[in-house]
Amino acid sequence: MASVSTVEVTPKPWLTPTAVAHAAFVPTGIVTVLLGPVLPTLSARWSLSDAQAGQFFTAQFLASTVGVALSGQLVPRLGYRAVMVLGLLFMAAGVGTLPLGSRLLGMTSVACYGMGLGLTIPACNLLVAEVNPARRAAAVSLLNFSWSVGALACPFLLAPLQRKGAISPFFYALAGFVLLVSAALARVSFPPPGQTVEASPEGTRSLLTMLRTPVAIVLGVLFFVYVGTENAMGGWLASYAKRLSDGSGTIWVTVPSFFYAGLLANRALAPILLRRVTEIGLARASMAIALLGLITLLRSHSMAGVIVSASVIGLGLATIYPITISLLSSSFGPAATRVGSVMFMLASAGAACMPWLVGVTSTQTSSLKVGLAIPLVGCILMLGLYFRRWSTPASG
Repeated sequence: MASVSTVEVTPKPWLTPTAVAHAAFVPTGIVTVLLGPVLPTLSARWSLSDAQAGQFFTAQFLASTVGVALSGQLVPRLGYRAVMVLGLLFMAAGVGTLPLGSRLLGMTSVACYGMGLGLTIPACNLLVAEVNPARRAAAVSLLNFSWSVGALACPFLLAPLQRKGAISPFFYALAGFVLLVSAALARVSFPPPGQTVEASPEGTRSLLTMLRTPVAIVLGVLFFVYVGTENAMGGWLASYAKRLSDGSGTIWVTVPSFFYAGLLANRALAPILLRRVTEIGLARASMAIALLGLITLLRSHSMAGVIVSASVIGLGLATIYPITISLLSSSFGPAATRVGSVMFMLASAGAACMPWLVGVTSTQTSSLKVGLAIPLVGCILMLGLYFRRWSTPASG
């Protein structure tokens, strides 16, 4: 009797690099936006003006800028896994120590988890763009969908503790969760980064030469203004809503969640939309929606109006960051890792500057509404930049 030969099929591992990046991005989203919903409580605890409160955003994102610079240097040497684990450890340390003491310690803690964000976010984004070359924009949109899940959950998780005036357990639980994710990441194998950089024409070009190109200059402005705008909105929405409320209840704590719900919804839809429209076409339409939402927000006088406007702004801004990363990757190919280190630094610098500038303007004019006109100007600028001629591939 003839024997029947069998072919052993090796199951595809479910812990792929893309899946791991998604797992890391959920707590990253929580930590990124954490300062916004807790800022009114911290301001009351330490008697902060808006200008002083804005310094915490500066501390977070200046440290993030340093982290981004280190990420660009460490990823080629240590690989994606080591940099992502290191970033998560910084995040856990910063979050876990935030509620322990004085304003100075609090700012140091914020800077610590800002460093972790700077290490982790560019590594995850570039990893996903690199391992999904045929569908970069869609893959990065889905990755940032996971970030939005964390960002959306953060204010809702905080709200019950805010009502009880006891937010410290949330910080300790979040730090523990981040540590668990970092331990899981440490057990996964990642592909080496940028394997073909040196063999490509872009790999032989100097970084300075690439940064002088028109597309790099425009992308740099987009990274700076977009991330600054998103963080200014997410960071100040709770404070803006609190001042419009009648002082009772804690619904104002959850207002940033409606902003992040808009981000979440459109990032989930982006891969479908990108099958029908070009990246640039979607970016233009999205910026117009965000601009409309900001105008409505500044004209709102009720909590309902603020909630609806926040949702529309998030819906509009959702696709801009993934599309900008896709444009970076398609414009510079394998050299995008090197150029991206500078772009992500500019993004962190924008996040450090714009929320702080909103606070300073608010203090000087005694009007947070005037301060929030700054992201409005940012949206107008981005819309104009996306109407330039782009010669990069049309879709991800």
